[in-house]
Amino acid sequence: MKPFYVTCLMGALLCQTAVAQSNSDFSAYEQQIPGTDIRFKMVPIHGGTFTLGSPAGEKGHKADEGPAKKVQIADFFMGATEVTYDEYNEYADQDKPGLPDGMTRPSPPYIDLTLGMGKSGGYPANSMSQYGALMYCRFLYYKTGVFFRLPTAAEWEYACRAGSDKAYPFGDDASQLNKYAWYKQNSEGKYHKVAQLQPNVWGLYDMMGNVAEWTMDQYDENAIANVTAEDPWTQPTAKVPRLLKGGNYDDDAAALRSAARLKSDPVWNRRDPQIPKSKWWNADAPFVGFRIVRPVKQPTKEEAEKFFEEMIDKYIGAR
Repeated sequence: MKPFYVTCLMGALLCQTAVAQSNSDFSAYEQQIPGTDIRFKMVPIHGGTFTLGSPAGEKGHKADEGPAKKVQIADFFMGATEVTYDEYNEYADQDKPGLPDGMTRPSPPYIDLTLGMGKSGGYPANSMSQYGALMYCRFLYYKTGVFFRLPTAAEWEYACRAGSDKAYPFGDDASQLNKYAWYKQNSEGKYHKVAQLQPNVWGLYDMMGNVAEWTMDQYDENAIANVTAEDPWTQPTAKVPRLLKGGNYDDDAAALRSAARLKSDPVWNRRDPQIPKSKWWNADAPFVGFRIVRPVKQPTKEEAEKFFEEMIDKYIGAR
């Protein structure tokens, strides 16, 4: 992706604080997927300055979380919950009607990717590649006319912290996690329906635990050291590894910290019998899911199509 184009596009997609703050519509709303009764809630996230990463003294700190750096984030909307199977299957289920022209569906999974943990009724969609998550965003754009994408790692961390500079949105006391997160101590080894526990103070559920969430970033151990001061984004340069945030139902408390980073691993698809391996699914990653964001100022049709070409078509099968 050319640097000039990236600057222009991210400027259009991310740097619209003044516009959003003067927009009376910058409030929580529900988005319906046309032709269905499926609706999901989007929450306004007011931009600001925060410290990305964690200090060396934070319990559980790892080298890729620092050196912590102050950055500026613009306004955006974020999904109140992780994307559920009920939502994702409007795109992924081969039996669902209404696929936009020019789009393909994910190949049918060759195993039960839920591993019996639950599917309809509010369970988080899981086991998709980052490519599969981004293609769902493209599906939503074609169905609704509204541009959605994955959050950048910085946007995700800013939203998770919800104004806190501690290890977790509620402070440093990991014993409080039971109120907010499904993780190793309370999940019984499985993910749970979204929004069953308390949200953070900005109204976002399950930011910690349940399923880990794809971001739009390439994983780079030195990413924070190299980020820009405004709306940082480590742009993709290869299909792997990509960056996830939030920890999952089988993680210990340290992996659920706001600053914690997870590097994707090709081993997550080791049981895939296909040659080449599926570009849609990670058979051995039932702990992976995603949530979406909506830029306040929507890109033009040409800008959106360029984004999809350079973020999705250029890296088919990214994971």
